[in-house]
Amino acid sequence: MKTSSQLIILLPLVFTIGVLLTLQTAINTQLKEYLYSPIQAAFFSFLIGTIVLALLVLLQPQSKPTLQELMNVPLYLWIGGVLGVYAISMSIYAAPKLGFLTLTGAIIFGQLVMSMVVDQFGLLGNAKLPLNWQRLLGGVVIFIGVLLTLQR
Repeated sequence: MKTSSQLIILLPLVFTIGVLLTLQTAINTQLKEYLYSPIQAAFFSFLIGTIVLALLVLLQPQSKPTLQELMNVPLYLWIGGVLGVYAISMSIYAAPKLGFLTLTGAIIFGQLVMSMVVDQFGLLGNAKLPLNWQRLLGGVVIFIGVLLTLQR
């Protein structure tokens, strides 16, 4: 991939996702202490997020889908919310036990492995991007990094 102005803009924005996900987990882990369980903390986190998203959707200029259009969406495309519940709840539960560095490394490694599978086979409507030795080596390096974070 060549360095471009788009890449220079996108990389810091994507880096910020990692920063914010770690802060979100730390905040939700503290919230759990007030709400008795990771599930309750995740619920209220999602509730606030849903309210913010509802406001953003209402304020955006794009047209809104009709009920019929929503009913025509394939069922498997609605699973994203369920996956988010698992990811957030498990992060809240695991962060204090693993530490944030190991948690994040393991999450990134899981994302990397699944990303290689999605790219290799062009799953879920994505373009095929064959696995090569450089991409595989990147995954191995991340895995070694996760193993190193387990040493305390």
